Amino acid sequence: MEQETYDKRYATRSLLLFALFVVMVMYIETMLIPSLPSISAQFGINAAEVSLVLSMYLVSGVALNPIVGKLGDIYGKKKVLVRVMAIYTVAVAMTGFAPSFPALLILRTIQGVGLTIFPLAVSLIQEQFPREKVPQALGIVGAMFGAGAAIGLPLGSLVSNNFGWQTTYHTAVPFVALFSILIYLFIRESKNTMPNVKIDYIGASFLAVFLAMLVFGLSEGSALGWTSPIILFLIIGSLIGFVLLNRFERKIDHAILDIKLLKIKNVLNANLIVLVIGLGFFLAYQTFAYQFESAVPIGYGESIFMTGLSMVPFAIMMLITAPLVGRWVSRYGTKPFYLIGSGVSIFGFALAALSTNLTTLIISTAIVGAGLASLNIPNTNSLILSIDRRTTGLATSMNAVFRFLGSALGAPIAGIFIAAFGNALSFQYSFFFAIIAFLLVAVISVFSDEVLGPKTHVKYQQYQVIKEA
Repeated sequence: MEQETYDKRYATRSLLLFALFVVMVMYIETMLIPSLPSISAQFGINAAEVSLVLSMYLVSGVALNPIVGKLGDIYGKKKVLVRVMAIYTVAVAMTGFAPSFPALLILRTIQGVGLTIFPLAVSLIQEQFPREKVPQALGIVGAMFGAGAAIGLPLGSLVSNNFGWQTTYHTAVPFVALFSILIYLFIRESKNTMPNVKIDYIGASFLAVFLAMLVFGLSEGSALGWTSPIILFLIIGSLIGFVLLNRFERKIDHAILDIKLLKIKNVLNANLIVLVIGLGFFLAYQTFAYQFESAVPIGYGESIFMTGLSMVPFAIMMLITAPLVGRWVSRYGTKPFYLIGSGVSIFGFALAALSTNLTTLIISTAIVGAGLASLNIPNTNSLILSIDRRTTGLATSMNAVFRFLGSALGAPIAGIFIAAFGNALSFQYSFFFAIIAFLLVAVISVFSDEVLGPKTHVKYQQYQVIKEA
């Protein structure tokens, strides 16, 4: 039946459109990274505070992702996607005119709606391809994340270096508007809707509030003092809030965080691992950017453009590694690549911590990129192949929440070390923190059940193999 309704021409066209769209969004979200030190200097804030530029975008994404996803299930994925794109376009257009740091944070928070674009796009792609072609299609889209970063880091830094970081947003607006129009004109509406689905607005709202409290507490701790009443209230209050939210979520249907799913060992492990992956990405982004741009002898005194260029190997290795791991993971299993990805990430961060010259640091960025990409593929497979297919949507949405949670914490953690020490040791401590985190990933992966490869557990063989993330 799938073959009969498969419109190859349309499916290919929609895949190409969404793939290019991912490149554009990743360009927008990575072009700002090399400019973080200059934004810090422009607004007179420290490294911990400027990390909010990255983390507040992710905080709103955490809350909005499950809500927008379910709205797509209820009202139609294209219909919701077009409206999300309109909001995203306005936020991108206005960000380039932010007159102050608080205004920039507000606009970046609104811009976080862009994180909901990917689940909607993936759902639309899945519906257009036969089951056996979905992994290949998603693999192409997944590879575009690396391609977008590879373009955004050097090109965005070139524009920022010569014309200011605001100009990067001005140049992106026409492309965002163009893709919004193309999606409206050429993408068909989803045939699958679930009008009776309930949305956990309360859970999503409180999750965003508690995460924002934690992120603000971590970001402002070095400036206000870690024992100040405000900081203690934000951090301790957020942790208490997470505990209370957990109890609330256990008692309702359609919870944003399904605690029942977390009782499955592989689901819990996959979510903990993806939290560290997200943390590793943004900790690496912020720490590398500051080390490249900080004045000698603390850093290497590079320009914004050279910083972006120096981080391109990070993105390129992601682009190269992901398809290769996707091809091999079904043959050799998820656990070997969990361990390989953890080991490569640890080696990359260790090399960065011990590097004494620019060349070695650039090489370390490439190794870290390869390690993080190597972890993504087995993590997706371990999650999907350990659950009933009927809960795949809920499980992947929750997995995205954990990824964004980690990402939202990665930048402020790096900012804490940079602001607290203000010397070369700050970068080393940040990298050592990452090493400890990925050692934990290796330990967790050892206790995960294998779902692929020659020693696959029989009870998992009934589920579809997803070769690419």
